[in-house]
Amino acid sequence: MSLITNLNKRYATKVFDPSKKVSEADMEKLLESIRLSASSMGLQPYKVLIVENPEIRKELRKASYNQPQITDASALLIFAVNFEANDESANDLIAMIALARNVTVESLAGYNDMIKGALKGFNPEQLETWVSKQAYIALGYGLVSSAVLGIDTCPMEGFNALEYDRILGLEKLGLKSKVVLAVGYRSEDDKYQYLPKVRQKKENFFIKY
Repeated sequence: MSLITNLNKRYATKVFDPSKKVSEADMEKLLESIRLSASSMGLQPYKVLIVENPEIRKELRKASYNQPQITDASALLIFAVNFEANDESANDLIAMIALARNVTVESLAGYNDMIKGALKGFNPEQLETWVSKQAYIALGYGLVSSAVLGIDTCPMEGFNALEYDRILGLEKLGLKSKVVLAVGYRSEDDKYQYLPKVRQKKENFFIKY
C-alpha cells in the first residue's frame, strides 16, 4: 500500500490483540528507523527502552491508569530523555563522528565547542524541554515507520512518569521517561478502527506565502 493509504489506516490503537506479535525482522526495521531519526546537532539525547517482559509490563500498567495497551501490545517502546546532557555527551558524539568520517577529534573542536556552548545555555528546565522535543521527533519516525510496516501503534502520555522511572531504574542511568509507543496489531474488538479518520481540511490546514 502507498504511504498515504497506510497513514489513513493508522490510528491510536486502544485494543491490541495479545496473540499477535511483531516479527523480529519488522521490529528491527522499526527500531532502525527510530535510530535514524533527525536530531538537533546529531546528539540524540534520549534512549529507547524496549520492554517485552510481561512482569515488568504488569507493573507499568499499574502506573498507566490500568490501560490495557501496556500489557496487550506486542512490545512497549519507552522514550526516555537524558536530563544530564553535558560536555561528556558532546565528547561522545564528536568521537563517533571522528571514527565514522575518518577525521581527527581535533579537527572537530569548533563543532564540539558549539555543542557544549548550546548545552550550557540551557537551564535545567530548558534542557529537559529541549531533550524532550528530540525524543518526540524520534517518536514521529516510529509512528510513520510503523504505519509503513503495517504495525499498529498507540503513542501514550497517560502514565505516572515517576513510577516508570522507579520501576525501570532510570534515575541511575540519568534518564527520565517521557512518552510510550505501544506496538502490535489491533484487535477486531477495537471500535476506533472503524471510525472515519478526522483531520482538518487541506485548505484550512496549510497556509501558503
